[in-house]
Amino acid sequence: MFQVTFSNQSLSILNSLTQGEQLVLMEKLSSLSSDILDGRNQEIGKFNRNGKLFYRLRIGTFRVYFEKIKIALHCHFILPKNSLNDFLFRCKLPASEESILEEHKGFWEYLEKLASK
Repeated sequence: MFQVTFSNQSLSILNSLTQGEQLVLMEKLSSLSSDILDGRNQEIGKFNRNGKLFYRLRIGTFRVYFEKIKIALHCHFILPKNSLNDFLFRCKLPASEESILEEHKGFWEYLEKLASK
């Protein structure tokens, strides 16, 4: 079990959720163990960014981006699934470069795929 800490962004989102949504999110995060993070869990993705190992946890309609720091999990972002910011973070693009993203062919294919669901 890990201690869970939050960035200002993730804490702000957490505070905006209903009590039930908060409980579900906290239960999922607090139940994570080293074995789960090191194993193959379909709800958890991993990627490296600037020398840090980030994890992406799917919880309902949210995506939680966090890193393991010694005995703690530090949540950097809580983002709505399929949102532009979620897409930007996964693709390593800063949000300020949204106009560059719009010029990329893959962006429009991604949006069309979401619309067809």
